[in-house]
Amino acid sequence: MPSRMALSDRIAVITGAGSGIGRAIAQALARRGCHLALVDISEPGLAETVQLVDGARIRISRHRLDVADRAAVATLPQAVVAEHGRVDLMFNNAGVALAGTFEQVSEADFDWLFEINFAAVVRLTRAFLPHLKSSDDARIVNMSSLFGLVSPPGQTRVVKKLKRPRTWSVIRCQHS
Repeated sequence: MPSRMALSDRIAVITGAGSGIGRAIAQALARRGCHLALVDISEPGLAETVQLVDGARIRISRHRLDVADRAAVATLPQAVVAEHGRVDLMFNNAGVALAGTFEQVSEADFDWLFEINFAAVVRLTRAFLPHLKSSDDARIVNMSSLFGLVSPPGQTRVVKKLKRPRTWSVIRCQHS
């Protein structure tokens, strides 16, 4: 188990920061003095999160981004480092859900879900890893909501398996 991390003056990137779990993570980190790079597809959601954490005497940047957009993900680390100087924490939190039986869910919808809930996590981790490895103490946190663990009625089992990283994982990055 990784040792406890001091969060004051650390830099955290949070995807899905415009609502729900991502917003709650932002609020909790802000209370602990952690600077924030907030990422979400929803500009109004980002604005609301910024308003909720503003006044915490931390630096906040917001990045409107679709995590399924490969080119945008590739340029995100550069934008975050330009604003904050480094990255210490990466919260892969953005995620989506589909409802319906296997027969009702189209292949295009499965592809969309997979791009956001799995491929984006891999791409974001790869994109930020060099920056995280240069930190003296860095972590990658892969999040899942309850629906990443259980299938509601009417949701096919295959969708559940692709829903989001199934476990909450914390990966400590060793600098070289």
